[in-house]
Amino acid sequence: MSIMEHNGGSVIAMAGKDCVAIASDLRLGAGAMTVAMNFEKIFPVSDRIYLGLTGLATDITTLRDRFRYLVNMFTIKESRTIEPSTFAHLVSSTLYSRRFGPYFTEPVIAGLERTPSGGLKPYIAGADLIGCLNFAEDFIVAGTASDKLFGVAEGLWEPNLGPEDLFETISQTLLNSVDRDAYSGWGAIVYVITPEKVITRTLKGRMD
Repeated sequence: MSIMEHNGGSVIAMAGKDCVAIASDLRLGAGAMTVAMNFEKIFPVSDRIYLGLTGLATDITTLRDRFRYLVNMFTIKESRTIEPSTFAHLVSSTLYSRRFGPYFTEPVIAGLERTPSGGLKPYIAGADLIGCLNFAEDFIVAGTASDKLFGVAEGLWEPNLGPEDLFETISQTLLNSVDRDAYSGWGAIVYVITPEKVITRTLKGRMD
């Protein structure tokens, strides 16, 4: 078993019309054994940016604190809130700096990017464990159920989904995918980021 699969877990981000969603399962495992059912893998970076981390649980908690420190330092130095694209490159450079002894995590970034005209547009990105960024207009997946997430998301995602439709789409995609993966599941949490608010919902999943 790969060290990336040891603790299990999956994350998906989807772009909609003027909104973005990110969701993860809640399982923490040690191989096939389930250790906890409330291990969140998504963390707020700012009011408009959320970060999902899959992989080794110890590196997830380490990077959560590391990115919190780096974003706080950015805010103090620049006197402004960090944008999703800037944060994505911060994540990339942080991971690449440890490329010879990497953090065993795959980050997924979701947020609303400020445009030159002053509006907000969806922004999603992912990275591998040495920080190679991957951008998408539709969805980004990571974790042990990533191949299942790709298949279901390809069938369900549509352009220009509103917040409620996007929530339904990402929820069905995640729940149906983790049901087919032994290392993910045991419930899920979904964040839908809109210009006005962030909607957080917890989902019940199969407990077997």
